[in-house]
Order: sequence, then structure tokens, then C-alpha cells
Amino acid sequence: MSNACGHAHAEPGMSPGQIVRALDEAESRCVSGGERLTAPRRRVLELLLEAGEAVKAYDLIARYGPDGVAAKPPTVYRALEFLERNGLAHRIASISAYVACSVGDRAHAAAFLICDCCGATVEVTPPEGEALRRAAETAGYALERTTIEGHGRCAACRIAA
Repeated sequence: MSNACGHAHAEPGMSPGQIVRALDEAESRCVSGGERLTAPRRRVLELLLEAGEAVKAYDLIARYGPDGVAAKPPTVYRALEFLERNGLAHRIASISAYVACSVGDRAHAAAFLICDCCGATVEVTPPEGEALRRAAETAGYALERTTIEGHGRCAACRIAA
């Protein structure tokens, strides 16, 4: 997403060194789980880490290749499905976008605070995440993923308003 609100915000995303470390950690996590972080999966995760904010799939498709060469949609969608299934990325349904997981070291319930002005997203740990998992188990369910979304305005947008 982009800063559509017209006032200053801190630049999202990671430094190149942080991205390399995050990709190496993701690779190690995949290997230890018996999975492969293939080149397309790695590239999509790299794009999410570079953005540092929620990104729509078609923006990832457009940015995928060198010199602006777009990827084939199935390549990006399959990579996103893998990253989400392995806890390396989350889908934010209300804005139809994806974001790199900021926890990254374990499967977890995720909650996002989403600014309706600029589109900034912040991943937080939902206080009810573990309670929800236990309630699901009691009901005979095995949760695969939980994402909670809260909409409002970030600090920068509230100050500028």
C-alpha cells in the first residue's frame, strides 16, 4: 500500500542487511521444517520484507522480476500460499494484502492494527490468541491460523488530522 494521506511518515521496510538476515532465518526455518524456500518463494518474501507494509498480490507480481519484468500470477500466488502456510507471511483479508510476519520464529495467532488513512500495518500479539486455541481444541478444532484485524488511525495520521 502507499502513503495516500499526504503527510509525512517514517519509511517502512528493512535495511538490506536486515533483509538478508531475515531471508537466511526463513531459509533455516524452512529446512528445519522439511520445506524448501525456493527462488520464487524467497523473492516474494524479499519483496514483502523490502516493502515493510501490506502489499497487494498484483503489486508483488509487477515488482517480481528484474527491470520491472512481471511474474506470472500463479508464481506469486503459490509463493504467498507457501509463506502464509509456513508462518512467514500473513494475509490481511480486509485490505486484500499480504505482509511479512514480524515474529517469524513460530506459528502464532496474529493481530494487525491497520491505519485507514495511510494503510500502515503493525503486527501485534493478540491477548486472546492462546485462549482461542484452547477453546478451539475443546470444540474439537485444530486451528491452522488466526488473524485478527483492527482498523483505525496510526499516531502520525492522528497527529496530522
